[in-house]
Amino acid sequence: MGLSIAFATGLYGISFGALSIAAGLNLWQTVALSALMFTGGSQFAFIGVISGAGAPSAAFSAASLLGIRNAVYGMQIKQTLRPLGRHVPWMAQVTIDESTAVSLGQSDPAEKRRGFFTAGVGVYVLWNLFTLVGALLGERMGDPAAWGLDGAAVAAFIGLLWPRLKSVEPIMIAIAAAILTALAVPVTSPGLPILLTAGCAAIYAVATGRRAPAATEHGDLESVEEERA
Repeated sequence: MGLSIAFATGLYGISFGALSIAAGLNLWQTVALSALMFTGGSQFAFIGVISGAGAPSAAFSAASLLGIRNAVYGMQIKQTLRPLGRHVPWMAQVTIDESTAVSLGQSDPAEKRRGFFTAGVGVYVLWNLFTLVGALLGERMGDPAAWGLDGAAVAAFIGLLWPRLKSVEPIMIAIAAAILTALAVPVTSPGLPILLTAGCAAIYAVATGRRAPAATEHGDLESVEEERA
């Protein structure tokens, strides 16, 4: 799963490389963005602002806004995989949507770690390789969407999400998230819909997490009372 996700996402790097050159960045600036920033949404937001004659500060703000989600991923991965201190810096670099999704999608602890490393390192290597390819091709490849590259990442995430929809609750959450995102897209800035949806999901998780222990405690008290009776 990690390798298939890495390949599909890596191919999308061709699109970024070509669009970055079209936006006015040179080859080395394009390569540096993928190697250092390494978060596709933030990279596309950055060059989107630049191509629209926006200020570098606005491009940085847009990229940072989309990158907030990676901090949340980092907390999840650190809690799940418990990495040693010396591994934290490089693991942080490859903590992205794909590596987090593949890791958290596994049930076995060893597979969680394997999924994270396979997807994270795989995407990093292929994304940077295909970014270079796209930058060298530049505008000669035409519209990247005509090659279907704009749908590769979306298809990969649907493939990751689908197996987890095994009960009514996750299905309803997925539907609610899709509706909320669709409603937010026309009225908010790029990057805000996903953050808004993630925030609502986090609030729901906290609320249900608090109710569950309370219900368990109540059930335990009832059991004790029954035993005493």
